[in-house]
Formats: sequence, structure tokens, C-alpha cells
Amino acid sequence: TCVVHLIRNSMRYASWKDRKAIAAGLKPVYTASTVEAAEIALETFADSSVGQRSPAVVDAWRRAWNEFVPFLDMP
Repeated sequence: TCVVHLIRNSMRYASWKDRKAIAAGLKPVYTASTVEAAEIALETFADSSVGQRSPAVVDAWRRAWNEFVPFLDMP
């Protein structure tokens, strides 16, 4: 699961009006410098209003977390 595919998968669960907000809310997750920072960013997104409206997006990231984490080590 690469970051691009994870983001594209997330958009399947998003309404058209929320797609830009979801993309902006997820950016701190996949651009985080450490795993801990990414976890905090994901929880922040999950607690946000757009994250509350799209729980399937948060679940998709949590399901793919173990496969996603190695991508944080890449520049």
C-alpha cells in the first residue's frame, strides 16, 4: 500500500464536497517526519469535523497503517 493508493482509496469514501478538506487534513499524516508525528496527525484528523463525517477514511488508514509506516522513512 503506497501513499498514493491509500489517498485514492480514501477518496472513495469521501463525498465530493469533502474531498479537498480530506486531502488537506491527511497531508500532515503522510508528510510527517516520524511515526509518532504521523499517529498524532491521524488522530487530529479523526477528531476533526471532516474526520468525524468520514470515519471510513480514518478506518482505511488504520487498517493500512503497518504497510504505510515504512514510507515515512523515505525522503
